[in-house]
Amino acid sequence: MAKENSLDAFVKGKLDALEKRALRRVLVETARGPAAAAERGGRKLVSFCCNDYLNLSQSARVKEAAKAAIDAYGAGSGASRHITGNHPLYTELETRLARLKETEDCVVFGSGYLANMGIVSALVGPGDLVLADELSHNCLMMGARLSYAETHIFRHNDLAHLAELLDAHRGNARHCMILTDGVFSMDGDLAPVREMGELARRYDAWLMTDDAHGIGVVADGKGSSFIGGTKADVPLQMGTLSKAVGGYGGYLCASRAVCDFIRTRARTLIYTTGLPPASVAAAIASIDIIESDKELTRRPVEKAKRFTRALNLPDPESPIVPVLLGDAGATLEASKMLEVEGFLVTGIRPPTVPEGTARLRITFTAEHEDADIDRLAAIIRERIMPKRAAE
Repeated sequence: MAKENSLDAFVKGKLDALEKRALRRVLVETARGPAAAAERGGRKLVSFCCNDYLNLSQSARVKEAAKAAIDAYGAGSGASRHITGNHPLYTELETRLARLKETEDCVVFGSGYLANMGIVSALVGPGDLVLADELSHNCLMMGARLSYAETHIFRHNDLAHLAELLDAHRGNARHCMILTDGVFSMDGDLAPVREMGELARRYDAWLMTDDAHGIGVVADGKGSSFIGGTKADVPLQMGTLSKAVGGYGGYLCASRAVCDFIRTRARTLIYTTGLPPASVAAAIASIDIIESDKELTRRPVEKAKRFTRALNLPDPESPIVPVLLGDAGATLEASKMLEVEGFLVTGIRPPTVPEGTARLRITFTAEHEDADIDRLAAIIRERIMPKRAAE
């Protein structure tokens, strides 16, 4: 028998260690359908872990727009946007996103992860300062790392700690960026964007918010920069087209000068093939719906409130409700038990969340049935929460 090579030996050891800690990840084939329908292993389930908050990925209007784009422009873009991949639909989408976010311009990327890595590393570098909320999404942190700027982490949503770091380090840096999620993906809470914008302006810092989980579902669909009814001072509004918008891609809404610079210098835009025309057309159709149907954009948070009130939890600020269980193994067991009961609720474990905070991350969509929400809440209240309290 051939001797096992060092690469396979190394990764098998790592996998065994992760398995013992209930941290090994596997891909499970899932077929999604209308509303909250999902199918795994031949079983029909009700999904409570999808980010398609408005169910627009299944919208007939959105799908027809995607089909028409394929007929008009083909299945793929063929090259990067700077070569031949900048098909005509891009201009319309960027114009529509800029209008929604009340900015001069917008630039669309291949994904949210690509956007954050490209934007941060294009705007700051050695000699600059980055300050990031400790619960910021991994792609914001990776953007900071790629920039080689001096980086400090402030306590979650702690404006006083952010001010302390600005006092201590801003004077030694050429430029400064402040990074935060607008809606935090694992906890569902909002960043104090308005106050953070005021603080950033005082220190001549550039505030960038990742609104992946805000667009389409908070502030009548306009996102976290518009909580309170008017636009906060956020010069860099980033987000994705893959959650409430129901498709794929990322974007930055900012001034015309900033967007022109990003088109010129962001490596994750320049060296990546453009989005397929169908993805861009689908996003345009979704933005039409988000702008025109305010009742739809409010519904996911209303559904989340029905769930939290059944469990005597605080009202949610977004469609994301975490049920913290702490232990990774217990979280996987709870997820499996819910699947037996007909619900798809994925357990979230470290390193996605901090050690000791494994959880069921429950997300709500506009088309969840109230009866399904009530039954899920009852199972968690009667069978999962008592077990957690006893441990």
